[in-house]
Amino acid sequence: MRLIEEAEGALEDARSAHQPVVRDLSVCTPTFDRQTLTREMPAAIVNGEMFLQYQPKVHVREQQISSAEALVRWQHPKRVLILPGDFITVAEQAQQIAALTLWTLDEVIRDQKILATDGHDLTIFINISGQLLSDKDFVEATCAKIHNCGAKIGFEITETAVIRDPECAIANLQIFADRGIVIAIDDYGAGLSSLAYLKQLPARELKIDKMFVLQLTSSNRDPLIVRSTIDLAHALDMEVTAEGVETQAAMALLSVMGCDMVQGYLISRPISIDAFRRFLHEYRARPAEDARQSMFKRPATFWKSA
Repeated sequence: MRLIEEAEGALEDARSAHQPVVRDLSVCTPTFDRQTLTREMPAAIVNGEMFLQYQPKVHVREQQISSAEALVRWQHPKRVLILPGDFITVAEQAQQIAALTLWTLDEVIRDQKILATDGHDLTIFINISGQLLSDKDFVEATCAKIHNCGAKIGFEITETAVIRDPECAIANLQIFADRGIVIAIDDYGAGLSSLAYLKQLPARELKIDKMFVLQLTSSNRDPLIVRSTIDLAHALDMEVTAEGVETQAAMALLSVMGCDMVQGYLISRPISIDAFRRFLHEYRARPAEDARQSMFKRPATFWKSA
């Protein structure tokens, strides 16, 4: 995301200066001190430094926004934007991942109510750390929050998260599923994919990792892997989402393969709740148009406000 923002800024500067502009991202990239982040994270959660962005998923056959994924960001007051890759592991090691995830759940429930007033009935997915799948207190707190509000929530988990403590993880995932939480297997194919775990998980959705999708139309092997994964998931009564969809050609091929949903920059990059509301309004208002609006077709002003 920062790369996109810097590219847009450089483009605007180049247009104003009528000459090429080069930005060295390494110059202003801070070194993230893990100890400092660990110390500052509890206050960041409480003080509102964390915020959410949403990335929609489109149902291929229905051409409708079927759901969205909530992604956590940290806007540090003295640093640049901190992305999950820099702080999620810190949160796990600092025993703050439960607090962060419960905060995320509260925010999603609040935003989902806003979307409902706009007429959008969407399931919102949250990424769940493997640590939490064996945390009894987290499971109880989560079930209580969702039971009290009737929210439509999904949890995205990776197979490696289950491998840590398979018996406990599968049992708690079944509890979530029994409460109406949709379970999705994230990044399928990127880790140690195990059919033994796959058949035991109460999952209703499987997400193919973007490493197999980004070169779908230029690789000889990736289409075979993707097609076989789609067939396998359907045989297990799961819907399939392809991540990292960036071109119409990839979308068309996935449609032919029978992929159920797509997610990626062809549809939208992660955006704020206000931008997501505008996105949904525009999407609904153009039924006769190809609704697969590419991020590259949108003006820079849209993404700056996103």
